Amino acid sequence: MTLRLGPGERVRFGRGSSAHPVDLRIADEAVSRLAGEIRATDDHWQLSNLSATHGYLVENPEGAGEYLRIPPRRLGAPIPFEFSRVVLPSRRDTPVSFQVFAPDHVYLDPHAVGGSWESRTLTAYSLDETATYFLVLVALCEPWLRDRSPVAVPTTPQVVDRLRGHPACARLTARAVSAHIDYLADEKLRIGPPAPDATGRTDRRNGKREAVVGLALKFGIVREEHLTLLPPRGEPADPDTRG
Repeated sequence: MTLRLGPGERVRFGRGSSAHPVDLRIADEAVSRLAGEIRATDDHWQLSNLSATHGYLVENPEGAGEYLRIPPRRLGAPIPFEFSRVVLPSRRDTPVSFQVFAPDHVYLDPHAVGGSWESRTLTAYSLDETATYFLVLVALCEPWLRDRSPVAVPTTPQVVDRLRGHPACARLTARAVSAHIDYLADEKLRIGPPAPDATGRTDRRNGKREAVVGLALKFGIVREEHLTLLPPRGEPADPDTRG
């Protein structure tokens, strides 16, 4: 289930009831009927913890253990991470969680020097080159950058295999790769909907991957020097590596 929010829009989450309707239902008896609220802003999001007793964690999956603790009854806590995992206490063996992709983070053009803030040039496509989604993008573009000839776009399982040797991607799944591709297409590169003739789910997915690769190469978002971010080709992942 994916919910998309524009600036100023909100989503409430929790166990839900007729008296407390929620947009994101979490079926766990330890979660409050109305557990919390997410609000999107221009370049970040806010989390309100509506529980009277339980604190929540917001983890940065790409931040080497970085996290924030949101105490009970805290309203509008700003979350700086571009990609987050919200973790709620549970009576299960593992906590319940869901993922949040932040609104587009804006970056200053690296070639812009001096001048007032109003006169400075911002990047058209603000991608974080240290993020996992950028690794996914580089892996998708790799065949063109190495062979410089038309080839098939790597499939999602091929991207998983290609990145498995990277320390940050040892636990990367096909579902996570698909989520990163959706994020790249819909939020970061702002690619329009698939062609009308791409009616099947597989066709839509393939069309989205091809569009992402085409735009990234056309505008030089991914270049040959970015190939060094990928793990060496042909080397298996270290089984002891932890992301």
